[in-house]
Amino acid sequence: MKYLKLVPALLLLLLVYRSSAQMAVTNEAVWRDGVFTSRYVPGFTFMNDGRHYTRQSGNAIQQYDFTSGELVSTVFDGAGFSGTEGFPGNFSAYAFSDDESKIMLTTGFEPIYRRSSKAFFWIYDRAEKSLQPVFPQGKHSYASFNPQADKVAFVFENNLYFKDLKSGSVHQVTEDGAANAIINGATDWVYEEEFGFAVGFAWSPNGSQLAYYRFDERHVKEFTMTNYKGGLYPEYETFKYPKVGEANAFVDIFVFDVETKTKVQVDLGAEKDQYVPRIKWAQGAAGLCVYRLNRHQNHLELLLADSQNGTTRLLLEEKETEYVAEMLFDNLTFLKDGKHFIWSSERDDWHHLYLFDMQGQLVRPLTSGNWEVTNFYGVDEARGLVYYQAAKVSPMQREIYSVKTDGSDTRLVTGKPGWNNAQFSSTFDYYVLNHATINSPATYTVFDRSGKELRVIEDNAALRQKMGDYGFVPAEFFSFTTSENVSLNGYMLKPANMEEGKAYPVFMFLYGGPGSQQVTDNWGGDRFAWFQMLAQQGFIVACVDNRGTGARGEAFKKITYLQMGKYETMDQIEAAKYLGGLPYADAARIGIFGWSYGGYMSSLCLLKGNDVFNAAIAVAPVTSWRWYDSIYTERFMRTEKENPEGYAQNSPVYFADQLKGNYLLVHGNSDDNVHFQHTAEMANALIKANKQFDTYFYPNRNHGIYGDNARLHLYTKMTNFLQQHLKSASSHISAKP
Repeated sequence: MKYLKLVPALLLLLLVYRSSAQMAVTNEAVWRDGVFTSRYVPGFTFMNDGRHYTRQSGNAIQQYDFTSGELVSTVFDGAGFSGTEGFPGNFSAYAFSDDESKIMLTTGFEPIYRRSSKAFFWIYDRAEKSLQPVFPQGKHSYASFNPQADKVAFVFENNLYFKDLKSGSVHQVTEDGAANAIINGATDWVYEEEFGFAVGFAWSPNGSQLAYYRFDERHVKEFTMTNYKGGLYPEYETFKYPKVGEANAFVDIFVFDVETKTKVQVDLGAEKDQYVPRIKWAQGAAGLCVYRLNRHQNHLELLLADSQNGTTRLLLEEKETEYVAEMLFDNLTFLKDGKHFIWSSERDDWHHLYLFDMQGQLVRPLTSGNWEVTNFYGVDEARGLVYYQAAKVSPMQREIYSVKTDGSDTRLVTGKPGWNNAQFSSTFDYYVLNHATINSPATYTVFDRSGKELRVIEDNAALRQKMGDYGFVPAEFFSFTTSENVSLNGYMLKPANMEEGKAYPVFMFLYGGPGSQQVTDNWGGDRFAWFQMLAQQGFIVACVDNRGTGARGEAFKKITYLQMGKYETMDQIEAAKYLGGLPYADAARIGIFGWSYGGYMSSLCLLKGNDVFNAAIAVAPVTSWRWYDSIYTERFMRTEKENPEGYAQNSPVYFADQLKGNYLLVHGNSDDNVHFQHTAEMANALIKANKQFDTYFYPNRNHGIYGDNARLHLYTKMTNFLQQHLKSASSHISAKP
């Protein structure tokens, strides 16, 4: 009996000891040492047989059995070719030709912007065991085999070329390419950033034709960034950047015949002020599908072009009152029967998959309901199955499903609570499931098509152990209803061992942009570890997804049209009031932080919600939509001339005089995306209004602000700012009674 009475005391003692023994999360551990960085499994390069895959190991490409993970063979060893034709012996990336007879190797990789790059490319012939350079005269871009692997296309100095691998001869397809003037075979800055691709050419299925983009950007205005690299004078980087309402590049599509060396221009109509967000070859002799999108981005047409003469016919169109969502662009899949294609659409207010015939007639919807398809994995045509990811159970979770192409037999492939994503083998016989939750890093597991688990590739057990050692607290989901009767979702981290009756400062994180999500049951990466550090330091950390965010249907997402910032700010202010009303939260000490669109939002919240927020951090924020790019801004806001009220009422720069709290404004000077101009102009407005604020700038850093300790430096500053202005300082906001 005495022993039993001692157990509670011993347990209490052990808990106290464990709490005191737990290690403290630090910025150095998170941002410098990568202590909490999860291990991940990069995308598999599946072989055509569906059972094997390859991966790079050092300077070699090795082939593995997918079911067992055992090494089968070494496909290529760079060390054995060091010095051959100038090959350095190492490479940074590789890609197989469609028939797997050849491998494209990348060396000297050099990024340009978010997706664009240049490098040297090399071709390894597996049968001949020979290696040759694609184009040794200089770094080039996007070298790609045709389907027959007897030719390679690439871009060099804004011109498109192809190399005949049988003869070794190089042919120049275009000759008018010039920097900041004409681009052939690649995209301009704004297409790359906002339509999400940089490669501007595509081989035909028979390998005899090259479809390519031509951008004429001579009339597009330029933007110059200044870099400081230790020279006597700074370096200037000038590129074409169309801002809202300004001229975009004129875009044409051509088809070049590699045998006859002739080209035809695709008929895109008389209108030049429009977009071509994708091109894609159809099966067989059906032709080239060209997407034509009006500048307002609410009318998308799929045109089927005759590759011999350039004439086009309308295949399908999407019309919206607001805008056509960019998520539609990559889901077009022409089936091998040459008679059908799969397309995704929001035509029924939710994002779903549809089957059409080649005359553009709807055959049947493949998915339907008040939930969204969030990823399309592809079609197993041999078995007539379509695989997709969906937010069917909750907008905060993801499951994986299959459905037959006849619309029947929808099945749940996997639906473990949390976030499920998958990569399928080329034959759809196997898949790798990536499963995570907000409190648990990813586990990567191999399954066969029947759902049988074959092996675990990575379970992040070491990180899970560290989470325990450092005393991570669980994130908790919550929801609340606003004064406008809108239910919003959020999550929260609370300090461990909270004292009864004590009120803790609240730190909110957000992004909030159209179609985005932050409140998901998915692992949050290094930032989640930083949140844990703040919770250890006595902060309540919270995040709420406002109206305009994704996976909740078109009406919820598109309510922000022409008024970006209005409803989002209202919702975040109400979220802060809800959090401040909790018995353990201090309503007088609420701060908010965001990056990019989130920085825009945190700025607006501090200014328009100056009676609610005591502090805000804005990193790389948009401060007026009139200074951002044409494609993104006009999609949601149209031009300032068309929508002056929307711009005037929702740009932080116009509300600088309303600043009452503490404001930290951060930007990279070489941000090609959200220009430093936004922060400079915001600073001007604050100075004019005689408002004190803190600012940090990062020379030569782009939108991501990284390299040479920049992340550690930034997060250390932000932590100190929060400690000074939220945890220990007084507030201009009255505490609740």
